[in-house]
Amino acid sequence: MNHDVPSAHGSVTGFGLPPAHGLYDPRFEHDACGVSFVVHVKGVASHRIVQTGLGALCSMEHRGATGAEPETGDGAGILMQVPDKFLRKVAAVPGVLAAGTQLPAPGAYGVGIAFLPADPTRAEGAKAAITKILQEEGLDALGWRDVPVEPSCLGASARRVMPSFAQLFVAARGVDAEAVTGIALDRKLFIARKRIEHELPDELRTYFPSLSSRTLIYKGMLTTPELGMFFPDLSDSDMESAMVLVHSRFSTNTFPSWPLAHPYRYI
Repeated sequence: MNHDVPSAHGSVTGFGLPPAHGLYDPRFEHDACGVSFVVHVKGVASHRIVQTGLGALCSMEHRGATGAEPETGDGAGILMQVPDKFLRKVAAVPGVLAAGTQLPAPGAYGVGIAFLPADPTRAEGAKAAITKILQEEGLDALGWRDVPVEPSCLGASARRVMPSFAQLFVAARGVDAEAVTGIALDRKLFIARKRIEHELPDELRTYFPSLSSRTLIYKGMLTTPELGMFFPDLSDSDMESAMVLVHSRFSTNTFPSWPLAHPYRYI
């Protein structure tokens, strides 16, 4: 992420927000928007539910907003159940997990997409700092996967403050690791995520839309049609869920930002 991009308010802070100026303070940025919900009433996961959710999101384009640059949206995102079939496929790619490592059973590993610094050196520094925090919280970073993205669909403003994206796989460590699953694992992941958000220095600033054993979020500073275009993962037939929650953001009295799209981690 470029922390030195000039704007009408001076230098842009992390993720594209202006610094405190007059009555404005970026600490008070927040979200409040409409949503759409798609679910299979019998809990059967499928890619069709994900596709239907993306279609519902595009139908809410009028609920989102853009500025003078129509390709840069205030934000859009999708929450789904952890797509275990898809994640096992991509985690099996050489280099994603440490040699000899496999994903634990569903519910026994956590996953999330990290919004890392755009600079590769800083991104590696952030990963090292995150790994240390995870270890202190009794967790192991099983591996990192570069998330494929298609920035060509974005407007210049969104690209200028775009982070880099990596999917993190996490599991509990120690002799009792197999017992730490589901909500017990999510409690540990919650604490780790909060520490990551608050303890990393600004040059390594990292944001997780979600870090959970049960849910996964894809989101960004996007228009509603751009979400599916920007993240090719969402078009994979193995990306399955029995429910999705989609969100189109209208920033009203706040600035567009990569972290502020789709605020719902647990609902």
